[in-house]
Amino acid sequence: MESTVISGQFNVKLNPIGGYATGQDGVNLGRMSIDKTFTGALEATSQGEMLSAMTATQGSAGYVAIEQVVGSLNGKQGSFVLQHFGTMDKGTDRLILEVVPDSGAGELVGLTGKMAIRIEAGIHYYDFEYELTS
Repeated sequence: MESTVISGQFNVKLNPIGGYATGQDGVNLGRMSIDKTFTGALEATSQGEMLSAMTATQGSAGYVAIEQVVGSLNGKQGSFVLQHFGTMDKGTDRLILEVVPDSGAGELVGLTGKMAIRIEAGIHYYDFEYELTS
């Protein structure tokens, strides 16, 4: 099956929420809520949570997150879960952002894929490469 690639914009709101650990030795551990609105071929909203670690070194950090996306993907209604794994090494970013296997529901059962995020002139964009096997 051939994958489909779509692009669009999204708005994101992150808010600190209570966490268990705070960090030591110059490390700040944080927990945040995620609320997003996607536009384009992905018309959806998402909610999730992020855990982050900011180090004492400028531009070095890491985060993991899980968010459930609910809406329509190229006209198909349903939901799916995205899993994030991001690192910054003195300002050099690396992000793995994939659909959790078997998390697709509704007309999105069988969805697999990966997403890239771009920020240009303060605007957030997504590039979503996916396959829908159902």
